[in-house]
Amino acid sequence: MTDMSEAMRTNQWFSALPVAEQEALIRRSESITLHPGEYLFHRGDAPTGFYGIVSGRLKAFTLREDGKEAILSVIEAGNWFGQTSLTSRQPRPRDVVALERSSLLVVRAAAFEELMRSTAFVRAIAELQSIHMNWLYRMVEDATLHSTRARIARRLLLVASGDVTLSPQCRQDVSLSQDTLAMMLGITRQTLSLELKVMAEKGAIMLRYGRIEICSKDILASFQDD
Repeated sequence: MTDMSEAMRTNQWFSALPVAEQEALIRRSESITLHPGEYLFHRGDAPTGFYGIVSGRLKAFTLREDGKEAILSVIEAGNWFGQTSLTSRQPRPRDVVALERSSLLVVRAAAFEELMRSTAFVRAIAELQSIHMNWLYRMVEDATLHSTRARIARRLLLVASGDVTLSPQCRQDVSLSQDTLAMMLGITRQTLSLELKVMAEKGAIMLRYGRIEICSKDILASFQDD
C-alpha cells in the first residue's frame, strides 16, 4: 500500500480490517496536506469525507461562549475519523485544525458510500464508532466522577497513549503545552500549574518547555484515586 505510515498500518482499527477492505479503503483515498493552523473542517460544515492521518497531529475543539477553546482531543497519526457525520448525514459537530504540517488520506462521501456496500466495512465502521464512543464516555466519566488531580493524571496517561489512539504503550513525553492541556481539561492554566507542581514534587513528572515528561507511570497512576 502506498501513502501510508507505520502508525497507520499498525492502528488498532485499520490493522483489524480484512485485507480486502484495507486495500479498498486506500484505493478510494486521496492525499491532502494541511499546514499548521489550517482547518480540515469547521463546526456546522456538511460532511464531505472520512479521514485518516498519515503524519502530523490535528486537534478537535469547539469555542465556548466566552470565546475560549474547549479542546476535545488531539488526533495523532494512524487514526481514522469523520464517519459519524457521514453515516448520520449531520453537520460536523466541531472544528478540526492542524497543529503541525499533516498529511491525510480522505475518502470522499461518494466513495465512502460505495465502501459501505460491503458488510465487512459496515461492521468495521460500527467498531470504529464504538471505539470513539467508549473514549467519549471515559471523558464524561472523568469530568463528572473524579477530582481535578485525578482528571489531570488520567488525561496525561491517556495522551501518553496517543489520546484517541489508545496505544497499549505509554510514551515518556507528552508533547503538549500546559495551555493546551488546560483547555483539554476545561480548567484554568493556574489550577493546572499548581497540580502539576504537586505531581512533579512527588516524582511522577518533570515539567519541560512545551512538554511534560512522565518519570513514573505508577506514581502518576496513583493520583487517579485522589
